[in-house]
Amino acid sequence: MNKPIKKTICCASALALMMTTEISSAAPPGGFIYTANERDASISEITLQTGLVRTFKSSIVAHNVQVTPDGAFLLAVGMSAENHGHDQPGAQAMQPDSDEGTLLIFDVHHLEQPIATLASGKHPAHVVTDREGQRAFVTSSEENAITVLDLARRTVIGKTVTGVSPYGLRPSPDGRELYVANVKDGSVSVVDMTTLKAVARIAVGKAPVQVAFTPDGRQAYVSLRDENKVAVIDVATRRVIGKVDVARNPIQLYATPDGKTMYVANQGSEKAWDNKVSAIDLARRKVNTTVTTGPGAHGVVVDDGGKTVFITNIEAGTVPAIDTKSQRVTATYSVGAGPNGISYRGN
Repeated sequence: MNKPIKKTICCASALALMMTTEISSAAPPGGFIYTANERDASISEITLQTGLVRTFKSSIVAHNVQVTPDGAFLLAVGMSAENHGHDQPGAQAMQPDSDEGTLLIFDVHHLEQPIATLASGKHPAHVVTDREGQRAFVTSSEENAITVLDLARRTVIGKTVTGVSPYGLRPSPDGRELYVANVKDGSVSVVDMTTLKAVARIAVGKAPVQVAFTPDGRQAYVSLRDENKVAVIDVATRRVIGKVDVARNPIQLYATPDGKTMYVANQGSEKAWDNKVSAIDLARRKVNTTVTTGPGAHGVVVDDGGKTVFITNIEAGTVPAIDTKSQRVTATYSVGAGPNGISYRGN
């Protein structure tokens, strides 16, 4: 195995920081990584080819970020610093009724200032888009609803009722349905993305936080924070067909494009952080490898080629890169404080 090489990089950004990046001497992956940093109200951009990290102060405490399908825009959701709070990993504290969240839209080449600011419902958690990038869907956890926004017209289309305290959400690979994890009632809401109506609610277990589909769309995996397990849903029947044991307090999860592996970040708790990422063999529905990253493993994303997995470590303030072939950490990037949500953009 190649020894990591430490590089010190000075950020040329709105927030000047000194970043230390450990990068393997192997060829680095291409593309860009974006993180929402809750502890210092910032957004970080990692240029993977060079290892350069730039961190920008934000007008909101961003909880989640998402690159649009065309790679042109970055969406960030969160609340103002005055209204923001959280009680335990994967579940944000409820705030007064006046607390309205915000969706920021950035040109990916200009993260200094958003090009649009939209209301996103009370206490927003996560944001995704449809396959065309025309609409954004934000879980408004305090309203028990999804806020739907038209990105071109920059207006709110409406709201869709979900279960209690919706958090993570993902569209199915065919773009027909949206699966939403409802933390406080142990369910996943199924939303028709054409009619914007909830068509089913699936009981999955204790404190579901995020959903990830297999690339063929036949199964959906759901992290169960308070069970230390991941539930497996058969999409055709909308039933749980099994559960997989992982490490403590799983939060986000993401499948590789080849459909072979599901990576799960296990955060632990503020009293006892966990630093493990579980790699589930999707054919056997069992963990085949556990990778140690850093304290507070939370967010997960995989690059387009499926060669590298990126994790946010909330407590460590880092983003480690895991090589999917060797299952080893090949680079570690220092970003803003408390990195939470994460998104990838290709070159």
